[in-house]
Amino acid sequence: MSFKIYDLIIIGAGPSGMTAAVYAARKKMDFIIISQDIGGQAAWSGDVENYTGYQLISGPELALKFQEHIKSFAVEVLMPENVIRIKKQDDIIKVVTKRQEHQSRSIIVATGKRSRQLNVEGELEFKNKGLTYCATCDGPLFSDKHVAVIGGGNSALDAVLQLMKISPQVYLITRDMHLNADAVMIEKVKAVANVEIVYGAEVVKIEGDVFVKNIEIRSKGKQTVLSVEGIFVEIGLMPNSEFAEVLSQNQKKEIVVDAHNRTSVPGIFSAGDVTNIPEKQIIIACGEGAKACLSAFRYLSMHKFRT
Repeated sequence: MSFKIYDLIIIGAGPSGMTAAVYAARKKMDFIIISQDIGGQAAWSGDVENYTGYQLISGPELALKFQEHIKSFAVEVLMPENVIRIKKQDDIIKVVTKRQEHQSRSIIVATGKRSRQLNVEGELEFKNKGLTYCATCDGPLFSDKHVAVIGGGNSALDAVLQLMKISPQVYLITRDMHLNADAVMIEKVKAVANVEIVYGAEVVKIEGDVFVKNIEIRSKGKQTVLSVEGIFVEIGLMPNSEFAEVLSQNQKKEIVVDAHNRTSVPGIFSAGDVTNIPEKQIIIACGEGAKACLSAFRYLSMHKFRT
């Protein structure tokens, strides 16, 4: 256990956590960042066309820009580190990791979300053997191979837009009868000849030998087997909030915050995709991180702590 008491501990180093860190550094707060990685989901995004100041930048490039920014402030980052529990005792908030316990007067939970699984036969067996959850990371490995993308939202279409340039055939499989993505992305995907959209379909099974060979789907009461060597699962995200059971959460397990990023426990703030904010966008996560830090600073300034 560390006996030092920080002003602030930021959990997570995605867009919201890193933006909070920039503000904390500028406020001369005594703080650390605890995170599994740098960049969060942003680091796995493809082309980003809606972040102000950049007409076009890739997710990894944007994450690197964030990292360079916090490095200029000599911020202490404990990584890779997993937080397993947070608890508050009197005026002190304890952040428990697998290695040790840290103490702070305030914290910001900015742990983002992770990929949701299909939970079908063959998924675990062929994970990293043709089945992946990140087109940006693994897409180049499937050059000249037939692939399938599962999902119908922005992340799924982002994957398709990357894969259609290197694959002769891309199947986009969605359970809905329409796509739930930005109009400009839908327009681009529908205009490409090597992309086939399969509506109203669900994955039944994933098959192969050492690596993925087929995906079996059910659509309109009929089961069909598609011959593919790559499967990209893009069916949404789950909040990384399991360690924060002390905080009020909604049915989606998102941490509930108010307009000032305050949670149900005084001194604990939250920002970004792990919260119940209505839109999950990089630029919104950044703004929420800034707000959370300013709220934490205000809390520290106005709260009378016990010795």
